[in-house]
Amino acid sequence: MSIPPIAVVILAAGQGTRMKSKRHKVLHPVAGRPMLLHLLAGVETLAPERRIVVVGAGRDQVEAAVEGLGVDIAVQSEQLGTGHAVRMAEPKLDGFAGDVLILYGDVPLVSAATMQRMLDRLHADDAPIAVVLGFRPADAAAYGRILADEEGTIRKMVEYKDATADERAVDLCNSGLMAVRGADLFALLARVGNENAAGEYYLPDIVMLAAADGRPSAVIETTAWEVAGVNSRAELAAVEAAWQQRRRAQAMADGVTLVAPETVWFSHDTILAADVTVEQNVVFGPGVSVAEDAVIHAFSHLEGATVARGASVGPYARLRPGAEVGEEAKVGNFVEMKKAVLGAGAKASHLTYLGDAVVGAGANIGAGTITCNYDGFLKYRTIIGEDAFIGSNSALVAPVRIGDGAIVAAGSVITADVADDALGVARGYQEQKPGWAARFRAVMAERKKAG
Repeated sequence: MSIPPIAVVILAAGQGTRMKSKRHKVLHPVAGRPMLLHLLAGVETLAPERRIVVVGAGRDQVEAAVEGLGVDIAVQSEQLGTGHAVRMAEPKLDGFAGDVLILYGDVPLVSAATMQRMLDRLHADDAPIAVVLGFRPADAAAYGRILADEEGTIRKMVEYKDATADERAVDLCNSGLMAVRGADLFALLARVGNENAAGEYYLPDIVMLAAADGRPSAVIETTAWEVAGVNSRAELAAVEAAWQQRRRAQAMADGVTLVAPETVWFSHDTILAADVTVEQNVVFGPGVSVAEDAVIHAFSHLEGATVARGASVGPYARLRPGAEVGEEAKVGNFVEMKKAVLGAGAKASHLTYLGDAVVGAGANIGAGTITCNYDGFLKYRTIIGEDAFIGSNSALVAPVRIGDGAIVAAGSVITADVADDALGVARGYQEQKPGWAARFRAVMAERKKAG
């Protein structure tokens, strides 16, 4: 049997007023990535033929976010319900004869596997006209209800506002997500009316319209967390927490040690190899990869960084975009790296800033060292050779090169290159005046006494 093409319609036209934000609701991030982009990344595994996002208020923000992703934009100028929103995508699906998967931009955690289950159920032997994704929340609250038989065939779907007391007692709820045969979708939507408590055109009404024609629909179930929606900052935090909890569990299942799992925060693309150890209160921003046997110590923040095998980072370290920590290298407490490479076995043990720098293998960066990479207009590079030793409290004013095996004396301000195996010293002359301190204290004590 040939597999029909797939189109994905994502509804993102809601006002999102409860978020109280200038940012469009579906662009608020979960795990460092906008909710809408989570969905689009998930649907990519289904290889959809068409991707349509239905927008309303804030459309410019959404259009900018999906630019270059092969997404078509449909506009719902008036907020007249979910059925009306899907109808706005009809011109974008002209000539399409496959399956339509309807998703919501503020329901970001639904997995590609669940989407595929919906499509598979659509082509089961009983050939339902639509498949609805249901769930059973701890508190059914005001969700629409689904009444179905043991095989999942839907007998009735009803919005909470229009449900009877007995119908509200049912705990199988409608997530709103649906897979529909494209050949039937818009003909059914054209028949949907708005004679209901909200005066809106409800997408789920197509199920009962089709049933009246003798063509039933089906429901499949998923967990409540997977279809959790975001309408407020509190709900955004709850979805973030659910995502993080599952990601931590996956990391530990993959062989990563999390000393205090609940305190570690991942990004959507964090990569941790087996036998990595992550201590308490570590935050991974986007673009981080950590190789086996590395240790990320407590209270470190990593973003856009690569940590090689056996390296040690932190505690209290900050790796910014472009930071590369080599094998067995050490980034210690209160060390910051940005667009900098720390070679294999090199050490920056404490109180150091390495920006726009390359540090050779085996080099030692003393406490308080700064690569002065910015003159207020442009950035410049510092190169530190292999096995070089930079003394404490040194400032390396870029562009500058410290040679292999060279030593920079503590407290130096280096503005010119230091040759291989040379000593670079750039600091004021130290003068000693015997007895001066004792005389100073005596004079000051007399002044204080007289004052």
